[in-house]
Amino acid sequence: MASGPNTPAPTRFFSQRERRDLFLRIFPSIMIPMYLAIGDQTLLATALPAIVGSLGEAERISWIMAAYLVANTIAAPIYGYIGDVFGRKPLMFIALGLYVGAGVFCYFAPNVWFLIIGRLIQGLGGGGLMALSQALVGEVVPVRERGNFQGYLASIGVVATTVGPILGGYVTQHFGWRYVFLINIPVAILAIGLTFRLKTKPGNKEADWHFDFLGLILFILFVLPVMFALEQAQRISMERLPPILGLFALSAFFFIVLVRHENKVHAPLLPLALFRQRAIWQSSLMVLCQGAMLTSLVTFIPLYMRVVRGADAANTGWLILPLTIGLSIGSILTGRVMSRTGLTMIIPSFTLFPAVLLLIFFSLTTSELSPTMMAWVLGCTAILLGSVMNVAQVTVQSTAGPQKLGAAASSTQFARSVGAAFGTALFSTVLFGILSVQNPDDAQMFNQILDHGPDALNALAPLARERLNAEIALAFQSGFLVSACFVIISMICAWTHPHRKL
Repeated sequence: MASGPNTPAPTRFFSQRERRDLFLRIFPSIMIPMYLAIGDQTLLATALPAIVGSLGEAERISWIMAAYLVANTIAAPIYGYIGDVFGRKPLMFIALGLYVGAGVFCYFAPNVWFLIIGRLIQGLGGGGLMALSQALVGEVVPVRERGNFQGYLASIGVVATTVGPILGGYVTQHFGWRYVFLINIPVAILAIGLTFRLKTKPGNKEADWHFDFLGLILFILFVLPVMFALEQAQRISMERLPPILGLFALSAFFFIVLVRHENKVHAPLLPLALFRQRAIWQSSLMVLCQGAMLTSLVTFIPLYMRVVRGADAANTGWLILPLTIGLSIGSILTGRVMSRTGLTMIIPSFTLFPAVLLLIFFSLTTSELSPTMMAWVLGCTAILLGSVMNVAQVTVQSTAGPQKLGAAASSTQFARSVGAAFGTALFSTVLFGILSVQNPDDAQMFNQILDHGPDALNALAPLARERLNAEIALAFQSGFLVSACFVIISMICAWTHPHRKL
């Protein structure tokens, strides 16, 4: 059984009328924040090449996406932690306010560093939107029915991921990349208005509760050195090796201190007690690996298409579309199967193996595939991968029990954010590292292509241009193989997971 000791087993399914009434009562106030949280990343992905071309500093392109994801990583446990104590409605107002303010800030960003700061602030808001929405579902929906309702949330993912790449590419091409940060603001304002409809539910505040400020500081000190180390590793050289190792060592030190501190305090920021349960840490690891794989692909496929294939932003958005739609379709289908059969980890145990094969095929044949064939492979892979997040979320929530819904929801969002941040940084490290090892001049020329577009290759002789293009394509293929390795880890977790059925 996947249900925790505090979770009563459901005795019946909801009727169609009960599902409809619950949907109309609570889901409009949850779906729009979910749309913002999911759509923001795919919306920006197709604008990244234009941002780099305008602001430069191509080697820090991963930070434009990773800054948002790092802030998500930091914010998710805070929202879950405080939401369990004080209730979730006030936090939804705070998260939406940060999201709107940071969007305006990003619009006016004069350089990459200001844009990174804006994305950090926006991530502090966006980090709560997903975690709070998932926890609100857990408050009102029985465990056996959550698969269906997670499928409803996945339908919002279809809309967000469908609109995001196309709209981002269109706005970037016709109005400029800065307007990408403004188009979601009216939607966020609507979400603020709908949040007033949510019922205010009391939390579980204890008399001696105190916010774990030291835990938050230690957590930030653990995350940031690793990200800086991966950013530095983009340029491999013997001179950079000592500081990179030093940053990893510093992060490991703060991780040990963080764990020791969280084990001692009465109300820890991080739900370490939950992560000690095998069902939860394996589910979270699956989500982490999926986040690493998907975000790195969504971030770097547009770069691949621009640099190697010479595609513009709008056409790149159409290529990302099957990947994002397929993921949402897979999640909806998985939710229906879970609610009908009660099966959980059995589903990804079967779907992840063919997903691994498809990703390896994509990695090894990227240069030979037509855009149409690439879209088919990515779409089929995404449908198979859509089983992971839905199954993991239901498993973690049912194992944690009703008193820890916020911590459970934030733990999966936390894992996804960690995976996405590390996945994009690692892909970037592999990409720039392989180019630097092959020829340091190749990495420099790659930066020029990102800054000025594929036309920068015209200055090279035909043979040199063909050689450089082949080496850049090989570096991208290596990065795609790293993404396939993440799915292999997720597959092993599904095969060995202790909870197979609700």
